[in-house]
Amino acid sequence: MRIDRLLYYLRFARSRSLAHAMVDQGHIRRNGERVLRASQSVMAGDVLTMPLGKGVIVMELLALPLRRGPASEAQSCYRVLDAGGQSAIATPKTNTEGHALP
Repeated sequence: MRIDRLLYYLRFARSRSLAHAMVDQGHIRRNGERVLRASQSVMAGDVLTMPLGKGVIVMELLALPLRRGPASEAQSCYRVLDAGGQSAIATPKTNTEGHALP
């Protein structure tokens, strides 16, 4: 399955053209390698890393969806590996008063 179609089916993008744009920006990785084409194939067992909001989501594909169904159906197709979303973005160190450390 194409990665742009997957992002649309899993409800990470509202349309395939937006999913295509997400891939073109170069922020999505498949098994640690940057995805350069929206037509790149993905399969069950692949690990995807991509920005989500102000964090990063790392997920393993458990199954490929057959359609763009409800959110509960989409969520059953992947497993989040890094729930904190901080795997690729370092968190700033702060002291006990909440101020950033040098």
